[in-house]
Amino acid sequence: MPLMSTPTSSSRMLPDSVQHALEALLRLLAFYLVPLAIGLLSAVALVFWNNQYRAPAGQALALRVMAQSMAQGGAPAGPEQARAQLAGLPEVAYRETRMSPDPLWFSLAVAAPSGSVIEFPSRHMVDIACWDSDTLRPLGSSSRAASAGAMAPLMAGFALTLMPPLAPADTLQQAQARMPVRLLCRTVLIGPARLSATQWEAAELALAVQQYHRKSGLLDGGMIVLTLFVLTTALINRQALYVLLAGWLILNLRMGALSAGWDIQWLGQVVPARWLLPGRALTIALYAASTLTLYQTLFRDALAATRYRAPLRFAEWCCLPLLALAVFLPYHVFLPVMWGFVAYGLVLMTLGLVSLMSQAQPQSHTRVAFWFAASFAVTMMSGLAEVVAAALGIRDLTGLVNSVTAALASSLLAALAVAEQMRQETEQRIAAQAELQHTFEAMPVGLFTLDLEGRFLSANPTLHKMVGADGPVTGGMRFQQFFADGIWDTLHALVQQADAELRIENRGGSHCFLVRATVARGKIEGVLQDTTEQHKATEQLRFMANNDALTKVFNRRGIERVFEQASLKPMTLAYLDLDRFKLINDLFGHGAGDEVLKQVCERIGAVLSGEQQVGRVGGDEFVIILPETSIRVAALICRCLVGRIGNTPYRVGDKAFHVRGSIGLIEVQPGMQMKDAVSTADRACREAKAGHRDGLVVYERDCAAFHERESELNLVERLSANDATACMVLEMQPIMSLKMPYDSMNFEVLLRMREADGSLLAAGPIIAAAEKSGRVGVIDRWVLSTTLSWIERHADMLVNTQFVCMNLSGASLNDERFIQDTIDILRRHRDAASRLCMEITESVALHDLNNTRRFIEQVRNFGVKVALDDFGAGYTSFSYLKELPADILKIDGNFIVNMNAHPADVAIVEAIVKLAVNLGMKTIAEWAEDGATVQTLADIGVDYVQGFAIASSMAPDILLTVTSAAGFIIDEELNLLVGALGGPVSAPATVVALAEAPLTGLH
Repeated sequence: MPLMSTPTSSSRMLPDSVQHALEALLRLLAFYLVPLAIGLLSAVALVFWNNQYRAPAGQALALRVMAQSMAQGGAPAGPEQARAQLAGLPEVAYRETRMSPDPLWFSLAVAAPSGSVIEFPSRHMVDIACWDSDTLRPLGSSSRAASAGAMAPLMAGFALTLMPPLAPADTLQQAQARMPVRLLCRTVLIGPARLSATQWEAAELALAVQQYHRKSGLLDGGMIVLTLFVLTTALINRQALYVLLAGWLILNLRMGALSAGWDIQWLGQVVPARWLLPGRALTIALYAASTLTLYQTLFRDALAATRYRAPLRFAEWCCLPLLALAVFLPYHVFLPVMWGFVAYGLVLMTLGLVSLMSQAQPQSHTRVAFWFAASFAVTMMSGLAEVVAAALGIRDLTGLVNSVTAALASSLLAALAVAEQMRQETEQRIAAQAELQHTFEAMPVGLFTLDLEGRFLSANPTLHKMVGADGPVTGGMRFQQFFADGIWDTLHALVQQADAELRIENRGGSHCFLVRATVARGKIEGVLQDTTEQHKATEQLRFMANNDALTKVFNRRGIERVFEQASLKPMTLAYLDLDRFKLINDLFGHGAGDEVLKQVCERIGAVLSGEQQVGRVGGDEFVIILPETSIRVAALICRCLVGRIGNTPYRVGDKAFHVRGSIGLIEVQPGMQMKDAVSTADRACREAKAGHRDGLVVYERDCAAFHERESELNLVERLSANDATACMVLEMQPIMSLKMPYDSMNFEVLLRMREADGSLLAAGPIIAAAEKSGRVGVIDRWVLSTTLSWIERHADMLVNTQFVCMNLSGASLNDERFIQDTIDILRRHRDAASRLCMEITESVALHDLNNTRRFIEQVRNFGVKVALDDFGAGYTSFSYLKELPADILKIDGNFIVNMNAHPADVAIVEAIVKLAVNLGMKTIAEWAEDGATVQTLADIGVDYVQGFAIASSMAPDILLTVTSAAGFIIDEELNLLVGALGGPVSAPATVVALAEAPLTGLH
């Protein structure tokens, strides 16, 4: 067996370089050389080769022509009359109708008639009839609808065939030798027609007819194929512009056929005669409108900023009436109207194209304008060539430029303009798609497309990273593979109803996402955004909104929400306040204090359980909510808290701190607001701080504190009404002089409120409620105005009254409007104002020293005296006393009560008295309860004394029954003491009786 060699790989295939060279050569041949060779060969054939279908021109015949109106009498002329009148007219080569629809009579002489054909080539000819001029024998007649005799439609017009014999007696030889024959004809032409006649030999005419139908077929075939190609392109690309171009090409075909006289047929079928003229008018109008629409579609944006925008819009509006006129006007009337519109439109479009090509437009716009301008130029040149050919009497100016080639060239050039426009749009679309693809891949959010089963059809790289996929997720992977169970079902249900937006998590729960999706074209298009950090930040903000930043327990807002959620259940509430915690901050800094607060919250949290929550509502104050916890169990928990907080020291670095806490615990009543519950618990906490050893005070549901709180709220509500002062009355408490007890009648005005049962409410709760309701200024104004009015009415009975004390609240003193109202009231009661003494509490006076000094100076201008009330209770009384120009020091009652049992109090009072004497001030001692106290006060030099030892508060009417404060003393031993001070006087019986009488009020 012979050995067979196996070809190597190098012998089986050519080298890559040779293969690439071969492919490049074939592309050069197919893409460039073959089309170029075809074009050159076609140009050579058109210019140098013989035209197979070129026919010699026929012989033009001279005519004698007259209009129908020249007949005698104006009646329609017959053949005999027309023959006689035509005999004297000159011969012409042709006759222009000038748009006249009137019938024409004409005669012509035919040489060598045997076998000749006479053509009447006007496409505007409607009908024609011919007679032998010598014998008036009818030779034939024809219209666009029917023919008779030797006359028949031919090409664009009509033709008469002259066949022997012309007379019955003639022989064939005689007919052929016959002298020229004269014909008489009558015709009607509608439109811009030219009447002419041409004599043809039969063979030459057959070639001309063949050329005519070839051109018609070439035009129809070429234009229809081009139109079908454009329509196919429109369907494929879904571009309305291609549809517009296809319609314009068909209309251009019909316009070329109209120019060449071929519009009498369509696709080889003869157009009915009754449709011919209306169809021509409508074709022209539609072509004009379609051309303008195509022009505007291509150049609307480019011409928007030019001066041609408005005129072109006007031309668009003219298209509608032009179409209507094409339907309703006769053809010969419509044509001049159409010419005016077309001239206006062509001038505008030409100027617009020139403007576009001359401006700095984008190169693509310039090319579109160039091709469109070239299409216009070919159309106009073709029309000009036809006019010149007609003027010279030849059929075609050249063999190359005629109606067929002009229509095809114009259509092709317009198609090039549209193609250039579409190329530009395609390039823009490709660039936009590339940009969109780049954006799709570079988007920082995940973009995806799913089918309705949840399979990924497309996804950008960002989504791959988000879901943690190792590779592309489009390889059959499903949405539910990457996200928590049930999410796909929820998303699928939502997108079926409307656009969906859903927050989801991955399967591990480590990432949060926001997905937005919608159904489009049977697919689910969506965006996936990683919101993990945003979710964490939101949760952090939510936590910070409800929790304290330092201790992480609830803040005031958070504990309020806990209270609201638990308000439907029985619960207890505790208010915890750390004792002397401020010292830690002051001595060791806020860092140490913050650390202690954290440890306090840890100890509280270790005691609480279940739904029990703690919230920090102040620097060292906490509120504890204990839902569904009885008061007894809550008390045990709170005692445990007090012990846990205070028994073990708090270590911060190398320091140890002991912190105690006090708790007020209340049983929350149904419907109770949190602010009321916290206020009541705070009151219990303050009570616990005041002296309870275990640091806990418990208010059960029916304890007195709740009733007091309820009474306070009711009082606040009453004071908030417009008639807040309607139930208020004043009482007077005498102030006795220890120097001249029987020569002075001074007193202090005290506020009271009459209850519904007739009892009187003391001033303390009233002022507290007024301050909370913001109505304290109203009350102070009423007290001031009422007191001054009362002093004025009883001035003749108050001859021994040197001053009348009236308390002024701190809120009023810091109210600029109240100060101004006070000045106005004092100005109205200037006489009584000199007896007024305004008491200002020491702590209030020192709150704003400058404001207090200014107020004192203003009221002193009216003779008002000023007393510093509760003097000695503050920390800085002596250091600031010299700054306040007061008249009287009213010594705090805590130093006076039981002062004989506390020598220190006696020493303090004696020091205050000496200070006042040195400063030129008088002193008043409050709360003098017995004679021994009065004696001590007199011994140390106090000027005035006030208290139950002298008299309690009383109605103003009772005050007016005596002439001095000493007149109210009932105690005999005190009377003896007072008598020793200023003379013996016994208390009148009327005073004793009035002291027991009910209060009658201030009148």
